[in-house]
Amino acid sequence: MLAALAGGTARAADPGALAFPTAEALGEALFFDTNLSKNRTEACASCHAPDAGFADPRENASGKAVSIGDDGHSLGDRNAPTASYARFSPPFGPSGKPGLYHGGQFLDGRASSLEDQAGGPPLNPVEMGMPDAASVVERLKENEAYVAAFDALYGAKVLDDAKTGYAAMTKALAAYERTDTFAPFDSKYDRYLRGEAKLTDQEELGRVLFFSHQFTNCALCHRLNAEGNQERETFSNYEFHNIGVPGNAAARAAAGLDPGGRDLGLAQNASLPEEEKAAQEGRFKVPTLRNVAVTGPYMHNGVFKDLRTVILFYNTYNTKNPARHINPETGLPFDPPEVAENISMKELETGPALDDKRINALVAFLKTLTDKRYEDLIAKD
Repeated sequence: MLAALAGGTARAADPGALAFPTAEALGEALFFDTNLSKNRTEACASCHAPDAGFADPRENASGKAVSIGDDGHSLGDRNAPTASYARFSPPFGPSGKPGLYHGGQFLDGRASSLEDQAGGPPLNPVEMGMPDAASVVERLKENEAYVAAFDALYGAKVLDDAKTGYAAMTKALAAYERTDTFAPFDSKYDRYLRGEAKLTDQEELGRVLFFSHQFTNCALCHRLNAEGNQERETFSNYEFHNIGVPGNAAARAAAGLDPGGRDLGLAQNASLPEEEKAAQEGRFKVPTLRNVAVTGPYMHNGVFKDLRTVILFYNTYNTKNPARHINPETGLPFDPPEVAENISMKELETGPALDDKRINALVAFLKTLTDKRYEDLIAKD
């Protein structure tokens, strides 16, 4: 349905009915429209592909660690997070815990809302590359169906002003991202909670381990709902933590950055008070685990390719066994943290070391968090 619109081809609106009668329908069209990038090659869906868990499945010079831009060669410096379930992140601000922030969009929370987030990529020079809001609005006005929809939904001639027109565009995109398309809650885990599916013994062990503070630290950060309530769980408390992730020198080099440089995460959020930035260096927003099995690579810099590697990395904080400190993807010890300050040691060191049986069970459980439409993408053991 959207293929004809992906290039932003202009067409007259049906006088009997709007082509996009709701904000959600308009936002869907915009989400797939490559005409909103400088060279007309990239859309929101390029980095958040609906068929790939709303993450970026494309290969480039860095593999899948970071995304390639509209110009065909620029690379970002962070792993594009899934847009799945993004609507549940609260507005950016203090979490209520001393020194901790939570919420917002992007890995550093710099956009407080979905609307704020939607306005970022079109104007980012290494993403969609448009020079300014006025240029984006002019592209919108090329499509007569868009003009009719914006007039009906956001006020007559809303696109005649660049500021109000651009804001209307972000509202439409956010409306689409708030639909159940992005958050269907229909994974095997959800079906299990509704009595519609049965977990295997391994998956059930993983579920028990995940939610048990006695045996793992997973739920300390990857849980939003209150104890005892597992329904419609987003598997993130949206706090910002530094878990000591190693740097990804190869991805940084591919992006033209200093391979040994550091991504300071939350400390780069411009809304943060200057005097608090040092204490927030290296912290990134806890991601949802929804669709985690199909949205690798992992961590803010895409340094790990395999989900099991992620759990092995976490386990290094709970074991002194040298063999458990080997990264199976390199055959070498895990590299030191990209940012060694502000590591959340209290959370990371909670719980005992995990043996292979429990690590495999956690991986099996995490696979059950995959939306039904993506279950055929889960890597087979």
